[in-house]
Amino acid sequence: MEQRNRVSTEWVKEVLDRYEGPLVRYATHLTGNRDHARDVVQETFLRLCRTGQGKIGEHTAGWLYMVCRNLALDHVRKEQRMAPWDEAAAMNLPGRESPPSEEAERAEVRSSLDQLLATLPKNQQEVIRLKFQDSMSYKDISRITGLSVSNVGYLLHVGLKSIRERLASEGEEHSLQTQGAQS
Repeated sequence: MEQRNRVSTEWVKEVLDRYEGPLVRYATHLTGNRDHARDVVQETFLRLCRTGQGKIGEHTAGWLYMVCRNLALDHVRKEQRMAPWDEAAAMNLPGRESPPSEEAERAEVRSSLDQLLATLPKNQQEVIRLKFQDSMSYKDISRITGLSVSNVGYLLHVGLKSIRERLASEGEEHSLQTQGAQS
């Protein structure tokens, strides 16, 4: 019995170490508030402990994201508002240290992408973030959001197409501005 508890404790620690940061980022996006996101993630891990590894099986990531999403959306419903992603809070999430120049470049790219994502409908934003920020499969995204796998694929396709078109349009505008400045 003691051996099983130790293995269970080790499993919970491993899951916590691996998923806490990404779940806080995901919940921050959904709630618009990092403190609320941390509360949601804490409740998610409490439910993980109550449920146990045996009932979750090999679907740990999908289970965590689905529970976290449901708790975050419940919180948002209670607050009766949906705030935009707090860029400053997202920048303070734990991560590896990089040289300041790389961090500045990444922050600029991230800011541009966040601005482009913010122009998309919420459902497209969510599936794009789950796919590319959290490396989820279509099937996992489907389980988390309650959408069909084909709908997830469609939303990703339409959202990415829209982003590509906007990037191309901005590139053309920048090129025209640069040519005008040189004349």
